[in-house]
Amino acid sequence: MTARKADALLLTDANALLSGILTDKDIATRVVARELDLETTPVSAVMTRNPVFVVSDTLAVEALQKMVQGKFRHLPVVENGGVVSILDISKCLNDAIARMEKAAEKGKAIAAAVEGVEKHWGTSAAGSSTFIETLRERLFKPSLSTIISGNPMLVTVSPSDMVLVATQTMLEGHTSSAIVTVDSKPRGILTSKDILNRVIALGLRPELTLVEKVMTPNPECASIDTPIVEALHTMNKGKFLHLPVVDKDGVILAVTDVLQIIHAAVASAGSTAAIDNDAANSMMQNFWDSAMSAPPADDDSETKSEGSFKIASENGTEIGKAVYPSPSLPYTFNFKIQDRKGRMHRFMCETHSLADLITAILQRVGGEIDRNNLPQILYEDEDKDMVMLATDSDLIAAVEHARSAGWKGLKLQLDYSGMPRNRKGSSGGGLEHVHADTWASAYSSVAAGAALVAGLGVLAFLRRAGN
Repeated sequence: MTARKADALLLTDANALLSGILTDKDIATRVVARELDLETTPVSAVMTRNPVFVVSDTLAVEALQKMVQGKFRHLPVVENGGVVSILDISKCLNDAIARMEKAAEKGKAIAAAVEGVEKHWGTSAAGSSTFIETLRERLFKPSLSTIISGNPMLVTVSPSDMVLVATQTMLEGHTSSAIVTVDSKPRGILTSKDILNRVIALGLRPELTLVEKVMTPNPECASIDTPIVEALHTMNKGKFLHLPVVDKDGVILAVTDVLQIIHAAVASAGSTAAIDNDAANSMMQNFWDSAMSAPPADDDSETKSEGSFKIASENGTEIGKAVYPSPSLPYTFNFKIQDRKGRMHRFMCETHSLADLITAILQRVGGEIDRNNLPQILYEDEDKDMVMLATDSDLIAAVEHARSAGWKGLKLQLDYSGMPRNRKGSSGGGLEHVHADTWASAYSSVAAGAALVAGLGVLAFLRRAGN
């Protein structure tokens, strides 16, 4: 991991199936803090088993949303049945922001975003201008104080503490970092990545190594009034994952990490998205396409998502190309849906939430869906009957039936003929209400991602413009 500058490692079992993931936090809190023997402890004893994954054609925004919603930083990627790489939320976001800034230099990304809004409001630019201003207000106004008020996430240690003590304190605090303080003011930061690279990889003994010898000194800090999106940009620019928060006197108040900040930014964007979900979705598609069409920023291995390690099996073959059957992860299933141009969209989705399935559909064919006449989601069973998916339980039952029948996936159709009035177990009106709420939740999820992406682009544009 140290040699590849990676902070996560994918593990496979004897059958070449993805079985777990091991991160620097696991090593710090599950191995070092518990004083396990590094030489004799197998990774299976401390790894996270059966991680969630995405397929190689998953939309970048969808992968980002999945990591935010699941509150994890790393996401394995599967292609043609084989595990090919692992995404890191911070590196993905760093690369996306770098591309956005490059696109924003010439105004192309902002122009594409505004064009999407203008198409929704008509030829008048007033609507798009209002949306941009409201987006700026709601994304940039929320500050770090809204994050740390109820969850300080603060673990402090002394420079004279031993690394072992620091990791045990981190384990107790359920964090991956500790602020090194003198007189309640930050003098350094010790993270699980520091412990991996500066202690374990160098063969140092945690119980005999002083924190001050391996900490990162004088970390960049933010104030409680720093806007959430500004903090995210600061972390991207500095390429670090943890941000100490201090008061006006420099006294440490809290420490936040990149995942917490991204989650808060999406939450802020969610309220922004309520302005108009169609416009936000249009902005996301146009802005993201424009930004991603730009060439990547200068080649810097620290800003790009690292590929996974391909662990060799006993006979010397590489596990990375092994077959990866979906049954190893029972809570996901394959789906496909055809758009109006006849193109087939294949994707994998978790099966416990109909709103998640609708979100995945919106991210692929959302522009074709009539918001004033929301469709029903149907699939064809073995009797050639069209069966409706209207609730979470419908989705779960459909997937269980498909698995028992040996199907590889479900082909979905959108039907605009209207919601049935009568259905066993619920009234028509109640079902219509649930149906509308589920679609509204999915639109909100997509639009929140849209607003965050657009907001980061606006920030990049304003910085380039010197405003």
